[in-house]
Amino acid sequence: MSAVGSTSVLVVGEALVDVVRRADGGVDESPGGSPANVALTLGRLGHTPTLLTRLGDDERGERVRAWLAQSGVGVVAADAPRTATATARLDASGSATYEFDLDWALLGAGAGLPASIIHTGSIAALLEPGATDVTRLVRSLRQSALLTFDPNVRPALLPSREEARARVEAWVAVADLVKASDEDLAWLCPDKDPLETAEAWLASGPAVVVVTLGGGGAVALTRSGRVRVAAERVDVVDTVGAGDTFMGALIDGLVQSGCEGAEARSALREISPQSLTRMLEGAARAAAVTVSRPGADPPWREELEGA
Repeated sequence: MSAVGSTSVLVVGEALVDVVRRADGGVDESPGGSPANVALTLGRLGHTPTLLTRLGDDERGERVRAWLAQSGVGVVAADAPRTATATARLDASGSATYEFDLDWALLGAGAGLPASIIHTGSIAALLEPGATDVTRLVRSLRQSALLTFDPNVRPALLPSREEARARVEAWVAVADLVKASDEDLAWLCPDKDPLETAEAWLASGPAVVVVTLGGGGAVALTRSGRVRVAAERVDVVDTVGAGDTFMGALIDGLVQSGCEGAEARSALREISPQSLTRMLEGAARAAAVTVSRPGADPPWREELEGA
């Protein structure tokens, strides 16, 4: 597939294998990871993103690489002793407990990679020692690139709510566009309404803060006001990868709106309600496709254009 433009999108973060162990003894494995899913979405929407991550030289790592390559995603990976896994153990009722086998660090990988838009978030931006690597890299690139951020918190991997909140807020303050779910905001700041937290985040630096509300749609906050869109009506199979699809489609919307590179920061701060509505509607449409089928399976550009 040809790229939609010359934009260099660099996604920084974890790629792993999701392992589901069912009560009947069955085991399913599939590639995943929040930033990897964002990169996958961008590739399927016609971009040629690069994912900077960490992978082992093993069968699981090869599977992740092949999965990304099939959707046009380039991979630059720091070496790991083994590819990370996230294991969900299901009991007879279907309830899950989660275990992570993940050692996150970039080990100097990624120096010199071009980018006009950088995206990071989730485990990669919050879990040490790799979070410091990511911070250092993003700071070196931010002078030429827009930065998008999605906290996508994983409480089981975080030392405490207070420390996680401090780290997330530090990222929010330097990001240009932030996307967060209402569930993330409620976990990070349980004593506040999610949109109240989003308003505080907006005041700290970003041009746009987007809050996804599940079946309630999404709302974008800017200094000139709010824009809200409804969720697309579909039969939901599962919500795996929906937020990551939404994030990837938002980045696609930035490109379609001409917002790329550091020079677009002022334009993003002045983005019109009409442009922002188009971005949110496109992201909601893409996420609706993902939730209509099992697993993290974002739509291809042709699927959205043919809808």
